[in-house]
Amino acid sequence: MLKIALVGCGRISRRHAELLGNKQIEGAELVAVCDIVEEKAASIAEQYNVPGFVDMHRMMREVDIDIVVVLTESGHHAKHVKELAQYGKHIVVEKPMALTLDDADDMIRVCDRARIKLFVVKQNRFNVPVVKLRDSLERGRFGKLVMGTVRVRWCRPQSYYDQDAWRGTWALDGGVLTNQASHHVDLLEWMMGEVDSVVAMSRTALVHIEAEDTAVVILHFRNGALGCIEATTAVRPKDLEGSLSILGEKGSVEIGGFAVNEMKVWNFLEPEPEDATVMEKYSVNPPNVYGFGHQAYYGHVVDCILNNKQHLVDGLEGRKSLELINAIYESIETGREVKLHFRPKYSKLGAN
Repeated sequence: MLKIALVGCGRISRRHAELLGNKQIEGAELVAVCDIVEEKAASIAEQYNVPGFVDMHRMMREVDIDIVVVLTESGHHAKHVKELAQYGKHIVVEKPMALTLDDADDMIRVCDRARIKLFVVKQNRFNVPVVKLRDSLERGRFGKLVMGTVRVRWCRPQSYYDQDAWRGTWALDGGVLTNQASHHVDLLEWMMGEVDSVVAMSRTALVHIEAEDTAVVILHFRNGALGCIEATTAVRPKDLEGSLSILGEKGSVEIGGFAVNEMKVWNFLEPEPEDATVMEKYSVNPPNVYGFGHQAYYGHVVDCILNNKQHLVDGLEGRKSLELINAIYESIETGREVKLHFRPKYSKLGAN
């Protein structure tokens, strides 16, 4: 049984604590939680009958832990991962792994030196319809890829950003691209392949924050395909969709729902027997935008550690979407097409 501790007891921690604390992950259990705000740590600790701490170093010294999960503000991920690596325990970090490429590189380096695994949370890769889409892509059913599109149309009112001072700031969070749409950016790049260049525009339309709440991005992939990212938290009055479309010379697939969870279109020039049941078999209805992917994700983490398997989203893989997001911000600031691979000069992400 792998013993897992949480560092950071904010909004997303409730999902992690629910799965681990209620023993919904085979081979893993919650053993401790930590937050610098004592009340936040105490709330989860009492609910799941585990010790709560305000000092993560004390927690690491006093509790027998196999995996520590970093759920703090995005801008603090790198600092906390680097400090925790000294204890030689495997680390899971929520998306995005960091805000700057330098921080991401440091995180990868310290975990390699400590000989520990670094996992980046990308739970949507484990959504049932996404797994089916990826399988068909790997088997060549699409042929030549033509276009990939993601749409994140969610609602985050001012009250959401007012919950914590760090939300929507460049130093600790970023905007819709870095926070809400980072999973979708990852899915698009995972499906379509490496990006050659991006052009982007953004606005802060309906809320008072430093970063953007609305953005559009055009991508040119190295395989010649084009892509589009439409991301906003300015939908009113409630979440509309989180979707992914892949178009190729031999087929078209669209996954919709509000958490990339519902198979909407499954069309191929060369049908297979299973195609008749795909629409029914590969659609799920999760209770919230987090979906069901976290459970499968944690199962993957446990399998990787217990059986020394290669993990799907390690530090290097997590860095790919971070580089893309920084390139998007670079284009927004300069008004120009930005080529990857690059080092940002004008991106505000992670800047104090």
